[in-house]
Amino acid sequence: MTPILAVTSGEPAGIGPDICLDLAFADLPCRCVVLGDKDLLRRRAAALGKEVVLRDFQAGRPSEKPEKGVLDVYHIPLNAACEAGRLNPANADYVLQLLDTAYQGISDGLFAAMVTAPLHKGVINEGMAGGGFFSGHTEYLAEKSGTPQVVMMLAGGGLRVALVTTHLPLKDIAAAVTQPLVESVARILHHDLKHKFGIATPRILVTGLNPHAGEGGHLGHEEIDIIIPALENLQAEGIDAKGPYPADTVFQPFMLKNGDAVLAMYHDQGLPTLKYAGFGQGVNITLGLPFVRTSVDHGTALDLAGSGKADSGSLMVAVETAWEMVSKGKTD
Repeated sequence: MTPILAVTSGEPAGIGPDICLDLAFADLPCRCVVLGDKDLLRRRAAALGKEVVLRDFQAGRPSEKPEKGVLDVYHIPLNAACEAGRLNPANADYVLQLLDTAYQGISDGLFAAMVTAPLHKGVINEGMAGGGFFSGHTEYLAEKSGTPQVVMMLAGGGLRVALVTTHLPLKDIAAAVTQPLVESVARILHHDLKHKFGIATPRILVTGLNPHAGEGGHLGHEEIDIIIPALENLQAEGIDAKGPYPADTVFQPFMLKNGDAVLAMYHDQGLPTLKYAGFGQGVNITLGLPFVRTSVDHGTALDLAGSGKADSGSLMVAVETAWEMVSKGKTD
C-alpha cells in the first residue's frame, strides 16, 4: 500500500478548507487524505468555483498515484454551522477532533505522517468543552504522544532554522536560554536531521544570543557562560555543532554552505531571514515527536477565507516535506 499522509483542514472559518481543496489539482508525490467536514468542503468548493470530486476515504483502497480533480476526505462533521471568515467557538472541539483522529491514525499505522492546516488558538480556548488551555498544535501533539520536549524548526528558501526558545517576550529570553536547554534542543535537532531527513552527519550552526555573539563578553556573557560550554559538551558527544556565530552574519551563503541547519536562540533572531527567503513556500516542522508532523507557515487568514485569494503554496511544501521525511527517515 502507498503510504498515506493525513492532512487536517484546521479552523473551518479560515483558509484551511480552501487550500486543502487545491490538493486535488496538485502534482503530489504521495497519497493524501483531508480530515474535515465533507459538506463544508463541498460548500467552499462551490463558492470558490473549484470543481472537485470529494470521495469518501477508504483505508483499504489501493492507489499508486493521486487522481487529478479528486480529493479523498475522511469525514468528521462540524459541531455547528460555519461561515467563512466568522469564528464560531462551538467548533473548537471539532478542530481538536481533527488532530485526535490524525494522531490515532498514525498510532494505528493508517497514516504515515500528519500535515496540519492553520487553526485559531483563541477560539479553541474560548470553546473547549470542559475548559482547559490550548497553546497550539505543537504542545497538544507533544502531550498526546507523551513527548517531553519538542523543537520548532522552519524550512524554506533553502534554509532550515530551529529555535532554542519559541514564543517568549523579548524580556524573558535571556533567562530562558540555559546550557541544559541549548544542549537538549541541539540533540533533538541532530537526531531528527539524521533519522527523519536522512542526513548522515548533520552540521549545525549555532548563533549567539547577543549582538556580535557577545563580542568576547563586552556585549553580554551568555555566550561565554552558557552557549560555548554547551557546544563543547555536544562536540564531545560527536555532534557537529559549531559557533556561537553572530546572527547578522550566519545567514550569509558562505556560512550556510557549511551547515545543514541553523540553531537560533529565539524566534525573531532566526525566522525573519527564513521568511524573507521563502515566505508562502515555507514549512513548520515539529522535531522530537515520535512521528512526522509538518505544517503551513501562516495563520488562518480569516479575511481571505472563501475569497479565492488564499495561496496554498505553503501547504504543498508541507506535504512534500512530510513525504521527504517519511521516505528518507530511518528508525532509531
